[in-house]
Amino acid sequence: MKRREAREKAVQTLFQLDGTTLPVEEAISYITDGPIDSFYEKLVIGTRENREAIDEVLTEKLENWSLDRLPKIERTVLRLAVYELLYNEDVPHKVAVNEAIELSKTFGDEKSGRFVNGVLSKFEQQRM
Repeated sequence: MKRREAREKAVQTLFQLDGTTLPVEEAISYITDGPIDSFYEKLVIGTRENREAIDEVLTEKLENWSLDRLPKIERTVLRLAVYELLYNEDVPHKVAVNEAIELSKTFGDEKSGRFVNGVLSKFEQQRM
């Protein structure tokens, strides 16, 4: 499985898990057939396990928005991207940001990509 596909499946899985008590393993089984890709599994489990810290950091970056007010797909893509930015050192920041923008365009509407880019650009500004 290519990393782009793993990210797409991770977004689908995390979207399904948002607001439910569904076990991660069960959600994964609904999205994948056969052997589970290790990168995909790392994204899903890592984002889920670090969700509180991710949400805290995200909340600091959102202007005039709360996480609860965000459309579910943007919230899911942002959580995945922040997981990659903060916890996945083998992925360059630019790649994580670009992938998040593409995912939001794929799963969201025409404004999703710009919104996600605006939020994630604050992480890049902070690093400089």
